[in-house]
Amino acid sequence: MSNPVPVLSIAACYLLFVLHYGPRWMENRKPFVLKNTLIAYNAAQVVFSTLLCVQPFFIGGLHRALNVSCNANAVVDRDLQLTIWNGTWWYMVLKHVELLDTVFFVLRKKQNQVSFLHVYHHTIMAVFTWGYLKYLPGVQGAFLGILNSFVHIIMYTYYLIAAMGPQYHKYLWWKKYMTTIQLTQFGIMLVYLFLIISFQCSVPRSLTFFFVINVTIFLFLFWNFYRKAYSKEEKKLH
Repeated sequence: MSNPVPVLSIAACYLLFVLHYGPRWMENRKPFVLKNTLIAYNAAQVVFSTLLCVQPFFIGGLHRALNVSCNANAVVDRDLQLTIWNGTWWYMVLKHVELLDTVFFVLRKKQNQVSFLHVYHHTIMAVFTWGYLKYLPGVQGAFLGILNSFVHIIMYTYYLIAAMGPQYHKYLWWKKYMTTIQLTQFGIMLVYLFLIISFQCSVPRSLTFFFVINVTIFLFLFWNFYRKAYSKEEKKLH
């Protein structure tokens, strides 16, 4: 997929539906009951995120990728390169599938959850993963992709349990820690990206700085959400 038109078209259709046409279409309709759909969807997300997370370890360990991650033109063995290309491709596909998160919110008339944070995060990730696959399909992003996949295992496990019904919500006491895990993820990503910059790795600076800017934005938005959501809870307790 060397042409950006399909990816940008998907992103545009996504934005038009979740921000305009979807809410208007649902305005005089009852919310869809998507319990079984959400259970299947979230379970599939957990499975595929797990596969992406553990895949590099099937070829001898993540350290093989990290050992050459400072050189965009590093010579790597065929198994490692094919695994990374395959993983990056499926990672991009998964980021586009995740756009359904927002579609389900709209169909269930939960428009309050269609926040700027949610929409921005999903849109940028879908477009960025395509750009990475096209312009830098090497080992440099392997660590970031694996880290993000690990976080998504936790996140979609939470959503899976939540979708199973109120009787299971007692097992979701760790909801607050999900945002903490997200914030930790972005912090680790920034450290990794700054290491790439400081060691003058032969990786396109424009792509690296673009990712630094967006991870910083994610960090700020998630922190702002965390501060607002849980400061309210603390006030209620007092």
